[in-house]
Amino acid sequence: MNAQKPKGRFAGRAALLGSILALAPGLPALAQTSQATEPDLQEVVVTARKRAEKLEDVPASVQAFTAEDIEARGIVNPADFLAETPGVTFVQTQNAGTSFVIIRGIAQARNSEPSVAVVVDGVQQINPSQFNQSLFDIQDIEVLKGPQGGLYGRNAIGGAILINTKEPTDSFQFKTHVGVDNGPGVTVSQSASGPITDVLKFIGTVQYENTDGYIKNDYLDQSADPEHDISGRFKLLYKPNADFSADARVSFSSLNTTGFWYNSYQGPNNVNADTITPVEVNNKGIDRRDMVDISLKLDKNLGFATLTSVSAYDKVKEIVTGDDYPYLPLAQGQAFYGFGDLNQSQYLNTSAVSEDVRLTSAQDGWLHWMGGAYAVHTDRFISTTTLLDEGFGVYPVYRGPSTNPLNPSLYYLADSQSNWAWAVYGDVTAEIDKQWELDAQLRYDDDRRQNRTLTPNSGCSIYNGIGGLCLIGGAPTGLTRDASFSAVQPKVTLRYKPEDNMTLYADWGRGFRSGGFNQTGVGGLGIPGVGDIFQAEVANTWEVGGKTDVLDHRLSLDGSLYYTTSHNPYFFEYVAINATQNLGNINEATYEGFDIAANYKLTDHVSVSAGYGYTNSRITKAPDPTWIGNQAPDVSKYNLTTAVQYRQPIGDNSLFGRLEYQRIGTTWWTPGADLNCGAPTYTYCVDTSRSPVDLVNLRVSFSTGMWEFAGWAKNLFDTKYNAEYSPGGFSFRGLPRTFGFDASIWW
Repeated sequence: MNAQKPKGRFAGRAALLGSILALAPGLPALAQTSQATEPDLQEVVVTARKRAEKLEDVPASVQAFTAEDIEARGIVNPADFLAETPGVTFVQTQNAGTSFVIIRGIAQARNSEPSVAVVVDGVQQINPSQFNQSLFDIQDIEVLKGPQGGLYGRNAIGGAILINTKEPTDSFQFKTHVGVDNGPGVTVSQSASGPITDVLKFIGTVQYENTDGYIKNDYLDQSADPEHDISGRFKLLYKPNADFSADARVSFSSLNTTGFWYNSYQGPNNVNADTITPVEVNNKGIDRRDMVDISLKLDKNLGFATLTSVSAYDKVKEIVTGDDYPYLPLAQGQAFYGFGDLNQSQYLNTSAVSEDVRLTSAQDGWLHWMGGAYAVHTDRFISTTTLLDEGFGVYPVYRGPSTNPLNPSLYYLADSQSNWAWAVYGDVTAEIDKQWELDAQLRYDDDRRQNRTLTPNSGCSIYNGIGGLCLIGGAPTGLTRDASFSAVQPKVTLRYKPEDNMTLYADWGRGFRSGGFNQTGVGGLGIPGVGDIFQAEVANTWEVGGKTDVLDHRLSLDGSLYYTTSHNPYFFEYVAINATQNLGNINEATYEGFDIAANYKLTDHVSVSAGYGYTNSRITKAPDPTWIGNQAPDVSKYNLTTAVQYRQPIGDNSLFGRLEYQRIGTTWWTPGADLNCGAPTYTYCVDTSRSPVDLVNLRVSFSTGMWEFAGWAKNLFDTKYNAEYSPGGFSFRGLPRTFGFDASIWW
């Protein structure tokens, strides 16, 4: 691919975007056609640059959701708000802890470092398995697009997601919520907030969720995806005076569901990413995930600056068992690899301790600055087991191979990791005059990892040597491997405000995410780009953008254009012969595109919004030359979201309705054709792109001073689609139509 062509198109689109925004100040003349005279679009304050600013003044592409947005739209999990963000897609697959965020083409894969930094109440999540969980008592959410490594460090290569929970209240408040859905399922939560003393306040929520599930397993004649979850969050805020505060937080989740309920393909004439086949796994399996997060944030006003310390501990344990490749009923899988049907067990146990200390200048003055240091230590254990399926269920395997004669291990792989990472960072913002501002960020991250092989007998146990399954590298037990990954992440942003209601900006930034270890021995299988170690990814991005609000604050526009060159982007490869989930590196890929969002209040009661994100990705260098010119894996060509909402006051009450439409463009799942072409028994080569997907959501609510009643439906027209296609010839189904009713009371 000629690297000059994208830049030329990029420049042309930049000129077009600039022309559109330049014309925007002339739009207020149209306000005469509006029936209302009072402004509607609220002023939103965000902390994208770790200081409070009006959204319209921030020189970055930021999608913000206020507490009112979250409540009115029924946002209860990450998929809900990411679906409304142009240039962003979200994939849920395999099990609760496996979900991917793709921002402007920067993708995520199983077992990989995340593509975005997820920061909850100032604490960055260490493990991507933490991200997909219920959201409750959320004050605001910010989705920052483009590299944010200058402030948020490694793994903010595609952007950052900032989630802030609600603060304790000055007077006692309680909220009870009950919801039912067509699982059938029920959700019950109880929140409480208020003062304990004059200087100590609290807020806490406990939530219980239980559903039978929404997708049927035809073979077992029961739901494939039942779910049971108990979660909670508690916060104490100690503020003895205006210059000091201590904020202690604890959250937990105990989830019990299932995993690996893939729908599989059978033969060369029925294999592509659009094919919908029944879920027919013969093992229901389990997915148990337990998470605990504890943090303490201290703020001290020193006059000239604020000193902040954020200390955190988090732990994630998840055991997943279920059917194995080819994910077919027992009788149909008997011939696989010549010795019977299979099932599997995967176990993850990880904990992390982190500390972030920074000094932030006072808000007044023309020069703002920030400097800090960050450190994190992570311990991780992971095991993967393939077992012989004799029709007696599947046995969970933790830290050693199964010796259960009814469900013996064919092989067992295990590794432990000890990771130590640290960083120093700084940010200087100079307001040159009332119109011009220059912001410079710089961060250095150093990540050192040690992997220890804990696999006994080179991965084999009872069935030593059967079918050649042990020929995966032969790494001895106790083998220790070390790897270090480091990078400097600069970012420079120039902001120009020709009018008070308009912001134009241009920036260049670098993002970085660490490499890591595949399970020992997979590098010996000869798969292009896949080794025992996958390399760190570094991406450089140019961006221009602008935002404005006009028509007496009734219309807001926000758009940006970007061009990214990524070195060593990840891709995922499942190897059926040993059921390992591996990461490989493409040498280089480019991503160019744009995203634009508009919100307009038509009348006092009706408003509309629309967003569109487009990404053109290309593999430019690859370990397999046949990949060059292909789309990068996991990237959707575009996503479109539109919505119309209606709010009608009825006395002191309010009627609200919102109709949303989302279209996800063509999505590519692998860098080339299916890499398992020629596997024994199941032979195929496929085009792994999924056609566009159309989804419609509806929510209607009625609110009084104390009560809110809401009815909702997601995927209203019951679109059948695969949420993900995995190399190996199997897919994970997207959720069908779900609907329910909620009731909340504040007292």
